Amino acid sequence: MAFFFKKRPHMPLDPYEDRPSRLFLFWQRQKMILRRLGIVVLVGVLLAGTSWLAWLSLGGHAFTNALTERFAQLDPLRIRHIIITGRHLTDESDVMEALGTGLDHSLFGFSVEDARKRLDKLPFIEHSTVERHLPDTVLITLEEKHPIAIWQIDGHFILINQKGDNVSQQELTAGNRSAFRKLPLVVGAGANLEAASILGLLDHYPDINSHVLAFIRIGQRRWNILMKNGTTLLLPEGAEAAALERLHSYQTTFQLLDRPLKSIDMRLPDRMVIHPEVPNTEQETPSPPTPSPSVEH
Repeated sequence: MAFFFKKRPHMPLDPYEDRPSRLFLFWQRQKMILRRLGIVVLVGVLLAGTSWLAWLSLGGHAFTNALTERFAQLDPLRIRHIIITGRHLTDESDVMEALGTGLDHSLFGFSVEDARKRLDKLPFIEHSTVERHLPDTVLITLEEKHPIAIWQIDGHFILINQKGDNVSQQELTAGNRSAFRKLPLVVGAGANLEAASILGLLDHYPDINSHVLAFIRIGQRRWNILMKNGTTLLLPEGAEAAALERLHSYQTTFQLLDRPLKSIDMRLPDRMVIHPEVPNTEQETPSPPTPSPSVEH
């Protein structure tokens, strides 16, 4: 920069030649002014660019969101159609809540990326995409996991597949009500490995299956089935199919599972031991037991 401000030596004027014109002298002065002005502008542009980059790194995202919201208010395009594909286990209401918008809302008034992240947190969702299709459509594509049951072990609730493997890194909580409504609950050590077999058997007996609350694995060798009314069904080891066939016959004839019973013991092949519910005179309404792992003695 010192080069630009250095005064250049003036050549001595020849007294015999004509003196420089006024236009020439004026242009000489303007060139020096323009040169200095260009340097100032260049420095200003560099400082402004640096400040802009720093501002973007600190607050540019907030500015972009504010600009998007402002644009959404002026946006004449409204959502008329929301199309969901790939949904089987997930409730539509949960999808709409995670989407964060609805019909007649602005097509650009929500974040597609934030909506996708919320959808991916739903218990049955493996992956999702959210797209805007002009002029009035939001397209949601879901890729769901394929769990067959919820496995309760040591106070944790885990989605498992046909082989008993964990199909999700996300542990279920009480907030995942849709999962508990749609999938059976298996409880105890080893229950995950034998879940597919007992669930497959119950598929043949919908009149029994409709009463089931939870399947409890006992000693990693046999099952107890807890019914919704609090009755416990004790199944024999290795002979579950025969026991369920007998129970189905009694249910069809006597509606056994609709009666207030404490337990139905079917561990002996030639008999069924029924324990009726004993009325509790101290409490008006007895509370059904909570499904949990137990060990037989």
